[in-house]
Formats: sequence, structure tokens, C-alpha cells
Amino acid sequence: MSAIKSVSVLGLGPMGRATVRLLLAAGYDVTVWNRSPGKTEALAELGAKPAATAAEAVAANDTVLLSLIHYDAMYGVLEAADLTGKTVVNLSSDSPANTAKGADWVLARGARFLTGAYMTQSDDIAHPASKLYVSGPADLHEELRPMLESLCANVHLGGDYGLAQLYYQAGLAMFHAYLISLQQAFAMIERSGGDIDTFLELSKDDAGSQRDFSLYFAQAAKNGGWDDLASLKMMHAGAQHVIDASEDAGVDAAITRTIQDYYQRALDATERTGAVVPVYRLFRGDH
Repeated sequence: MSAIKSVSVLGLGPMGRATVRLLLAAGYDVTVWNRSPGKTEALAELGAKPAATAAEAVAANDTVLLSLIHYDAMYGVLEAADLTGKTVVNLSSDSPANTAKGADWVLARGARFLTGAYMTQSDDIAHPASKLYVSGPADLHEELRPMLESLCANVHLGGDYGLAQLYYQAGLAMFHAYLISLQQAFAMIERSGGDIDTFLELSKDDAGSQRDFSLYFAQAAKNGGWDDLASLKMMHAGAQHVIDASEDAGVDAAITRTIQDYYQRALDATERTGAVVPVYRLFRGDH
């Protein structure tokens, strides 16, 4: 175990509570605080020590983990606390720019700072596939690694404080689109008299194929984007077929219309410029 034997956790939403439970299970002394005090009671029964205020929780230990709704919440939570000599690890979700701003704010108050982002299935931090993306000083991460790896596997991404959030939010960009499109697919099947379990069986090997697409499109992105005009036209037409199948079943196809719009914009830009404009360049803001 790390030389660090005790830690304070501020913010007891689903991720914060999961963090506390794992730290307690690993033998750490944990002080907890939450704006709504009712959430501390169940954790106190497991051995956590409730603090009456955020400042009291910070004062209790040299290492402080934050699990808040966003970085803006950190300022109000910590403004009355003495951060001199403390180590603050912010596990809240936010943009890379807001993370960098938050790091400056903490450092100016005499604390060390590390940022982290849980890439997990919901609050199941202990899941074998879960990872904690970390960025900030490498030596500080090495010092904290035993404690942080009692939560889940760590990936240190570099000294730039915003990197953990950059990769995390990029992952969420894919995840949000996946969840919405998955529900559209289920609705299409159910409203059309199909069987969701049959669909699950048919798509059980999709992960391997998706990895192949990821590798292919990653290389295309490095080269400026997927610039096959015939394929852009095919994808535009294919999106229309999904829209038709959805709306024939009475299912909202707005997400597919948005996707089709990207292909239309790429085709329009191609016609204007006389050269194929990949969708990737639209996302980059090149057109």
C-alpha cells in the first residue's frame, strides 16, 4: 500500500460513493463530505468519517479527492478551505480548458494538483474494463498510484492537466451517440414486430468489426479524412433508408437525419470546391 493511509473524498454522487467504498475496502481511512449530508450516513456505517463542512474534510487529510458535477463546483466547495500543502485530485468531468483553469486555481492556493477521469461502465469502477485516465505531474501520479490503483487501473496521459479530460470526453462523444442510436435500433425492431433478442444475437460480434473501422478511419483522419466520393454518396443514401425504416415504424429518426446532414454537407462542399471534402474536415471546421 502507498505511504498515504488516509484521504478525504468530497462529493458523494454515484462515482464518489463508489470511490469511497473501494478506498475503505483497500484499508484507507476515509473522511467524507457532501453538500447534502444524508449521503454520508450509509458510508459512515462502512467506516467513513463524515465531516461537517468541506473545509473540515480538507483539513482532515493531506490528500483530497473531488467527485463533483463539474469543475465550477470546485471553487465554491474549496473556497473556504486551506489548501496549503494539500494534494487535490479532481475526478470530476469537464472540458480540457476548464480543467486547466481549475488546475491554475488550485496551484495558486499552494496545493499540488492531478486530474482524473473514470472511463467506466456507469459507477462500476471495479469492472475489469474500467480505467482511470490521469494527467498532471508524472512524479505526483507515481506517488499516488498505489492509492489510485486501488480504485481501478490507471493510465497516465501526460503532464498537461487537460489531457485526461480530452481523451475522456472524446470517448463520451462516441458513447453518447452509441446509446442514442442503440435505442433507436431497439425501437425500430420492436415497433416493426421484430425481436430485440434476435438483434442482440445478430450483433454480438460487432465489437471486433467496430475496432477494424476505428483503425481504418483513424488512418484516414491522419491523412485528412475518408475522401471516397462514391462512399459518401452511398452513406447518404443508406442514411435515408434508415430514416425510412424508422419512420415507417413510427420511430423518431432525428439522430439519423443529423448524420445524413453531415454527408449532405460534405457532398455540397465537394461540389463547391471541385475536390472531395471528407466529413472529418467538417468536424475539424475546415469547411
